[in-house]
Amino acid sequence: MRAQIALGVLVAMCCACAQPPTDPGTFFQLTPESAQHRAAQTREFETRDETELLSASAAVLQDLGFQVSESVREVGFLRAAKERGAREYGQEIQRGIVFVLSLALSAAGQSNATQVIPVDLHQQINASLVTRPIAADGSRYEVRVLFYRLVWKSDGQNGDQHIPAGQQKMEMIRDPLIYQQFFARLSKAVFLEAHKI
Repeated sequence: MRAQIALGVLVAMCCACAQPPTDPGTFFQLTPESAQHRAAQTREFETRDETELLSASAAVLQDLGFQVSESVREVGFLRAAKERGAREYGQEIQRGIVFVLSLALSAAGQSNATQVIPVDLHQQINASLVTRPIAADGSRYEVRVLFYRLVWKSDGQNGDQHIPAGQQKMEMIRDPLIYQQFFARLSKAVFLEAHKI
């Protein structure tokens, strides 16, 4: 009996480890970390040519594997995306453990609900970039870039309820290293453009 209870607790813990979908209502709520995130996503550049700044930004994104899908120079806007696989060993292992434990509980007669948790299959990584002048004489511009990803999940099973494939979730990418790398490349590109190197 103790072993069965322990198995039940393990299944519940593994299911709880699966990330719940992000509530869309939380995307626009300010958190204590909001100012820190904004600082990581924003840099200022000394240039008088916004078009060259956008061109350099597009070139950096293309170097990082993105394809520019939309560019509106009049308002200083750029959007790009790239497709990648999203499979992670940790999720596959977790899925296998939950399935085996739920089968063990079913075999012991404690539950008739097998669990197959969905895992991430595919992702689209997006970048949205905006430039705006921050000096009255037009000598300085601010660049803000946001990286986020859309993830498509595989199918799953919760007892008799089938979870269809294709469920999506959106996640903001907050790793400061990604933003540092982008801006380091952009700084170099802007310098090279300014000096026609």
